[in-house]
Amino acid sequence: MEAGYQNTAVNQSFYLQVDDQHKLYVEDCGNTKGQPVIFLHGGPGSEITPSCRLFFDPEKYHIILFDQRGTGKSKPFLSTENNTPFDSVRDMELIREYYGYDNWFVFGGSYGSTLALVYAILHPERVEQLILRGIFLGRQEEIDWLYEGGAAKFYPEAYEKYLSFLSDEEQKNCVHAYYQKIHQGDKEAHQAACRYWTKWESSLLTLLPHFPEEDQLSPSEEATAVLESHYFENHMFFEEDNYILNNVHRFNDIPMEIVQGRYDVICPPNSAHQLHLACPKSNLHLVEASGHSPYDPEMLKTIVAIMDQLAE
Repeated sequence: MEAGYQNTAVNQSFYLQVDDQHKLYVEDCGNTKGQPVIFLHGGPGSEITPSCRLFFDPEKYHIILFDQRGTGKSKPFLSTENNTPFDSVRDMELIREYYGYDNWFVFGGSYGSTLALVYAILHPERVEQLILRGIFLGRQEEIDWLYEGGAAKFYPEAYEKYLSFLSDEEQKNCVHAYYQKIHQGDKEAHQAACRYWTKWESSLLTLLPHFPEEDQLSPSEEATAVLESHYFENHMFFEEDNYILNNVHRFNDIPMEIVQGRYDVICPPNSAHQLHLACPKSNLHLVEASGHSPYDPEMLKTIVAIMDQLAE
């Protein structure tokens, strides 16, 4: 099924209070007696949408999705307070306990793969299977690749626009400069910085022709800029730069499917390859005609086939 599983209805949606401040929007779909799988969106700062359900056969899977702190329908929107990967891991445990599962499949792409791996480090006994796409290990070299000139070698014209919002001095540390404008600037500077930030990343997303860009900053784009800059300025809140691979012994016996676009410029294949080498129970699927987006036709087809096989 090349287009995935269309029109999967939501069984229930609700808000889960996870601390004194944050209420998370949670929904579930599919067969409540099926294999439980939690879907982790990317960003940080993205959100769940109906397209996030495309990968899962609703007759075989109980699909659980949520908007992470500060994103989508979760409240308060755009909040960076108590907003780290480790907070999200605690939220995942509260969601798991709400549904009463001892363990589940964990599915995540891009930053969702980062969050899935942090969860596996801290709660390996709760992870029956990892399904990861577009691997991002949260290292400084990966952040620098995207924002400080690496990916620019493939999209120089888009990167020139990204740099044009910064002075020559600010261009020496783009992430820090954008962080200051997004988080400490006035409303006009904030909105303009968010727009330049998201335009750069969206230009790298897919090998397919892009839809025309809207001039108006959407709430989803604003959340992406606010939370990505918050996380990247703070080095992902990791205690060491190579936190995930340095703790690979905690999860490397968990079965793992790694799906990676050969021409992914946002999260290049090197990270997926390194993770695969460190995890003997992993399978690496390099999708030749794909970039970063899970909705590129070959990427979607590959992920759906893997999920169908795991459901058998």
